[in-house]
Amino acid sequence: MNKLLLIIGREIKSKITNKTFIIMTILAPILITGFMAFIVKMSQAERTEQKVLVIDETHLFEGKLVGNDFVSITYSNERYEKMLDKFSEEGYTCLLWVTPTFLEGGDGSVKIFFKKSPGFAFQTYVRGQMEKIIYEQKLKANNIDPTVITNARQKVKLVLEKIDDKGRSKEQSSFELFGFFSGAFMMIFILMYGMMVFRSVMEEKTNRIVEVIISSVKPFQLMMGKIIGVAILGTMQFIVMGLTTLLLTTLLSGIFLKDIKTEMKKFDEQQELVKKQGITVDFAALEKFDGKLEMFDVLKKIEGIDFTEVFICFLLYFIGGYLFYSSLLAAIGSFVDSETDSQQFMMPVMLPLMAGYFISTKTILDPDSTLVFWGSMIPFTSPIVMMSRITSGVPLWEILLSITILYISFVGMVWISGKIYRTGILMYGKKTTWREVFKWLRY
Repeated sequence: MNKLLLIIGREIKSKITNKTFIIMTILAPILITGFMAFIVKMSQAERTEQKVLVIDETHLFEGKLVGNDFVSITYSNERYEKMLDKFSEEGYTCLLWVTPTFLEGGDGSVKIFFKKSPGFAFQTYVRGQMEKIIYEQKLKANNIDPTVITNARQKVKLVLEKIDDKGRSKEQSSFELFGFFSGAFMMIFILMYGMMVFRSVMEEKTNRIVEVIISSVKPFQLMMGKIIGVAILGTMQFIVMGLTTLLLTTLLSGIFLKDIKTEMKKFDEQQELVKKQGITVDFAALEKFDGKLEMFDVLKKIEGIDFTEVFICFLLYFIGGYLFYSSLLAAIGSFVDSETDSQQFMMPVMLPLMAGYFISTKTILDPDSTLVFWGSMIPFTSPIVMMSRITSGVPLWEILLSITILYISFVGMVWISGKIYRTGILMYGKKTTWREVFKWLRY
């Protein structure tokens, strides 16, 4: 037991003093926080202010095409040729010209002239406004009241509520994208720490240090010491990175999302008011949040995630997945002399991980499909697939069963890997084949 503890301590000391390890511990939370900030930023609508000069030669859109909080509209009766050279000098960002042939369906009958590209959000906004005006105009031409059509339309918001075994319901915040990236991070962490064990075993064998070590400890003790040592180190690093990431995201969200959270609170209050008063509410007095609804939806989904559950599950699946795969990688490292020789043996390790990653993409479309369920139970893929399902609401019994299978499978994998390791660690001077590996397993 003392020898095993010495090996574990040596592994922890050799890795924790490594500069790359320290830099990664500091850099990873910054990258993860930056990635989450990127998702939130991408969910926000573009806010580049546009000052548009409209020259409408059909007079169809005059007074009807209106702006919003980031688009201002000004109409002019000047000829567009006259304004083309000086609209920018007068402070306009774009010139929108509707040609006289527009109503006849002339080619290129609406043109936007600009000095700087107005962006997709602006183009979508203007196109939507114009199409709505044309639509209403055609309805009126056919003696149809547009307000009847408008009032007949109703947006539908789906609220997901999970029913537990006792019949109680709870609103479910389904943020599949977060789950998918949790699965992707799981694969990266398992490979990263598993490769630490692989390289450590291979380097000791190449430098022949292992011959000295084996004279005083059993091969199985050496293998387990390396696996457990890196597992402890990885768990410590993961907890530090998790707490640092939580601190950074809390701090930055308090600074940069303060205004949007205030607006979301106002929006929720208005929604409650509409629910209570119904059609009697004064809609004209309500504040408009049309351009921020997507952002509100993303923030609500993030707030609905149980990060404590995600963190605990991530930690348990990381430890189980790492132990399962690191024993395999330790066995491979024991009978190869270089990373080049290991390529043919690494494929069986990489394929299940890649399979888990591709199955996790299906959780975005169908988190409760048969393929996803079995992918979250089979130990080769369960750490990745289950983490990608976790935000969609997974019954506790499925999580417990999956973890139990994973840890029992680890014990079996260690037994198999130990048989390979004790023979392969002292093999020199020849390339190992699959036939020889199976022979070691038999004896």
